[in-house]
Amino acid sequence: MSDDIIESMKGRFLLAIPGLPDPNFAQTVTCMCEHNESGALGFIVNKEHPLLTGRELFDDLKIECHKSVDTLQIYLGGPVQPSGVFVLHGPPFEWNETLKIAPWLALSNSRDILEAIASQNGPASFMILLGCAGWGPMQLDNELSDAAWLTCPISEEIIFSTPTELKYDKAIMMI
Repeated sequence: MSDDIIESMKGRFLLAIPGLPDPNFAQTVTCMCEHNESGALGFIVNKEHPLLTGRELFDDLKIECHKSVDTLQIYLGGPVQPSGVFVLHGPPFEWNETLKIAPWLALSNSRDILEAIASQNGPASFMILLGCAGWGPMQLDNELSDAAWLTCPISEEIIFSTPTELKYDKAIMMI
């Protein structure tokens, strides 16, 4: 097999095949942010953190926040770097650490975007995630060759507007 990736999954959803036994990825929708010869990076967009609130996260980070963050949902982005805080967001894209994924979507993980969100000056559309999903060189390509994932283009509506419990079913319908 060649060392070249077959097709970049950046800007696509990876959907767990029905019946996937891995509890980290069963019935998940993963937004792929990077995929190249060095590996792949994505974030699960349909697993809510069962306990952590926005207020608790910002308190832990020692960031002053508006009371609106009390009910802000935090998501489990994946099993890698579980204490890492990441933000998938719409415009603006001028944060310190930002990776553009699509014309309407970027990934940031710098303190400035978190402070902006905490003070209600952040992007209109965003989700805060703890952890990520990562694959080593050619690992995702091999899984795709083995039909371990379904794929479809990412959707702004699914990421930011669809209720969490409906994201998987809605994404499956896009295949």
